[in-house]
Amino acid sequence: MTRPAARFPWFTIGMLFVATALSFLDRQVLSTLAPRIIAEFGITNATYSRVVFAFQLSYTVMSALGGLMIDRLGVKRGLAISVAVWSAASTAHAFARNVVWLGLARFVLGFGEGACFPAATRGAVEYAPSRYRSFATGIAIGGSALGAVIAPPLTVLLAVRYGWRGAFLFTGFIGLLWLTLWVAGVQRDQPAKTVRQISYRELLGNKSLLWILAARFVFDPVFYFYMFWIPQFLSKERGLSLEAIGNLFWIPFLTLGISQIFSGSLTDKMIARGRSAVSAKSLMLLLSAAITPVSWVAGLASDKGWAIACMSLLLFAHGVWITNYLSLVADLFPVQQTATVVGLTGMAGGIAGMISTLVIGPVADRFSFAPVFLVSGIVYPLAWLLVRQSIQLRENRDN
Repeated sequence: MTRPAARFPWFTIGMLFVATALSFLDRQVLSTLAPRIIAEFGITNATYSRVVFAFQLSYTVMSALGGLMIDRLGVKRGLAISVAVWSAASTAHAFARNVVWLGLARFVLGFGEGACFPAATRGAVEYAPSRYRSFATGIAIGGSALGAVIAPPLTVLLAVRYGWRGAFLFTGFIGLLWLTLWVAGVQRDQPAKTVRQISYRELLGNKSLLWILAARFVFDPVFYFYMFWIPQFLSKERGLSLEAIGNLFWIPFLTLGISQIFSGSLTDKMIARGRSAVSAKSLMLLLSAAITPVSWVAGLASDKGWAIACMSLLLFAHGVWITNYLSLVADLFPVQQTATVVGLTGMAGGIAGMISTLVIGPVADRFSFAPVFLVSGIVYPLAWLLVRQSIQLRENRDN
C-alpha cells in the first residue's frame, strides 16, 4: 500500500508569509514617511542615514544570533519571540519626540526583526515536503514584497487620517494580532537537537560558506537602498509629493512578490524534470543577475514612469535571486543548520548595508542618487560569480 503524499502546509507557510509581510510593513513605514519626518525633526539626509543605520546595526547582529535562536528553540517559539519584540518596537516609534528616541525605537525594531528570515527559511524547509522546497521558500519570504507593496499607500492613508504616529500604532497592533494566531494555530516544530551543534568558528571555517557570505555582502546593499531610500529619491530628485510616492512606490515591490513566489515554483519544476537542485538554482541566479543592469536606467530616467518601470524590473530580478539564493543555502548545508546559516548571510548583508547607508546619505546630499543606481547595476553578476565559487568547492569536496 503506497503512502499518501504529504500535503502542502498552507496555513503554516501562509503564516510565515504574513510574518515576513509584517516585517517589511513595519520597516517601510519610516521610509515612506521619511520626507515628512525629516522635515518635522529638522534633520538632513546624513542624520536620517544614522537612524536607518541604528536599525541595520541591530538587525545585522540579530540576524546571526536570531538564526541560532531559531535552530535552538524551533521556528514556532523563536518566531513568536521575534514578532513580539518588533511589534512593541514599532509601537514605540509613535512616541518618539526627537531623533535620538526615533533611532532607539529603530534599533529595537531591528533587534526583533533579525530572526524573521532565518525563521521563514527554516520553516519553509522543515514544514513543507521536499519537492515543494523552493515554492515554499518563495511564499514564505514573498510576504516581504506584500508588506512593501501595501506599506506606502496604507502608511499614507493612515498618516493623512491619524498623523504619522498613528501609522506606527497600527502596525504594532497588527503584529500582536498575528502573534495570537501563530501561537494558537501552528504546530510546534522540533529544535535542532538531533545533530551535533556546530559553533560559529566551525561554520566560518567552511570555505564554501565564506563564498556564500561574500555574495550576500555584495548584493544586499542594493535591496537596502531600494527599501530605505527610494521615497527620498522620488521626493528630492523627481519632485513627487508624499501622496504621489504612496501611489507609485508599491509597484516595484509587487513585481518582487510575484517573482519570489513563481520563480520558486519554476525552479521546482526544473528539478522535477531531472535537473539537479543546485544546477537549477544556479541557472535562475544567473538569469536574474543578467537583468539587474537595468538599475542604471532607473537612476537616469527623467520620466517618473520609466524610473518606476526600471525599478520594478530590478526588484523582479531580485525576487528571483533571493528566493533561489536562500533555497540554495538549504541545499548546500544541513537542514538543522538552515536558520543559523541564513542568519549569518543576513549578518554579512547587514554589515554591507550599514556601510552603504552611511555612504549613500552624504553622496546624495553632495551629488545625487545616480552613482548609487550605477553601482546597483553591477553587483549581482559579481555575486553570481561568488556563489559559483561556493558551489564549485562543494562539488569538489563531494567528488
